[in-house]
Amino acid sequence: MSPQRTLRPPRPALLALADGTVYRGEAFGADAVREGEVVFNTSMTGYQEIVTDPSYAGQIVTMTYTQIGNVGVNPEDEESDRPYLEGFVVKELFHEPSNFRARGTLDEYLREAGVPGISGIDTRALVRRLRDGGAQVGVLATAADAQDESALVARARASTGLDDHDLVAEVTCAEPYDWSEGRWAGIAGQVPRAAAPERRFKVIAYDFGIKRTILRMLVEQGFDVTVVPARTSAADALARNPDGIFLSNGPGDPRAVEGVRENVRELAEHKPLFGICLGHQILGLALGGTIRKLKFGHHGGNQPGQDLHSGKVAICAENHGYAVEADSLEAAGEAIEVTHVNLNDGTVEGLAHRTRPLFSVQYHPEASPGPHDAAYFFGRFRQMVERCVAGESVSGAEIARGWEA
Repeated sequence: MSPQRTLRPPRPALLALADGTVYRGEAFGADAVREGEVVFNTSMTGYQEIVTDPSYAGQIVTMTYTQIGNVGVNPEDEESDRPYLEGFVVKELFHEPSNFRARGTLDEYLREAGVPGISGIDTRALVRRLRDGGAQVGVLATAADAQDESALVARARASTGLDDHDLVAEVTCAEPYDWSEGRWAGIAGQVPRAAAPERRFKVIAYDFGIKRTILRMLVEQGFDVTVVPARTSAADALARNPDGIFLSNGPGDPRAVEGVRENVRELAEHKPLFGICLGHQILGLALGGTIRKLKFGHHGGNQPGQDLHSGKVAICAENHGYAVEADSLEAAGEAIEVTHVNLNDGTVEGLAHRTRPLFSVQYHPEASPGPHDAAYFFGRFRQMVERCVAGESVSGAEIARGWEA
């Protein structure tokens, strides 16, 4: 049982939306005023993984599940070195976690990270507003001297939002580094670690906001991983003589990430390549496709993604507000096929090249704590790299159609 904590006195908090709607609740986390695009996440578990996912940079995240904080926080479940989101919105906050792995409370964790939170509001009403009207900018104020509703609404309306804002530059690593840690073993709540294949291959992982579970699963597949900053040139990456290239997840508008699509276009001429989420979108741009903003995005652990070849549907974890336009890929003249779609709205969830070793998925096959339906994509990447190293001619589309764990 965790030690009894002294709770801070209740503090007021405001969440003001650009459409003029204002929600009053109780503050937790840091005393601050932060603005961001307000989105909702439908996951029932994994709030610590959500708040430490760099893909949420620039956003205020609302949880649809009503009770948050009940398992506390611990360093093992972090997906990055700190929370990157602008604010956190919950219905009910637990101040006393019940979990033997807990090393602190969510309130304490966000306070130390400088992230404000608001609890006690009608999150169902907020989610319906975002679902029906679309994601919009909001301002979350927990500071005692920043409770002027009209001023906060005006600030929200003046914000430019996420479009054309390069958030990747704010979350990518400063220098290259090697990663050798696999998934955790023997810890409750974690997937048992599989034995890594004996033969190893070298992969360069571009950090657009990469999650640690992705790195662990690459290691588990037998890759020696070097993580490089987002703007690492193709020449510098190729000089490391990798066997494959990985493009990571990340935040915001892929169209605003300067210079990266050109690097990816060159890398795709030389090495097998696999992209996830923002990496998928950047690959689509590199191959001549276009991107559009979604009404309220896909954020949660229960999205249905269908494999168009097999017809199978996987329950997927997703976190993105933009999507590759299917028609633009065909118009670009590249030999690309859409391999997966989201059954809720038909958006592109996967693509593969018909003649070159390139493929990507919009969702997160590394999802932690889950679902794990799509984890086999890391095995597909290994098989593609292994066959290319052996001198075989293999395409991303062939890998997508012909193998599954």
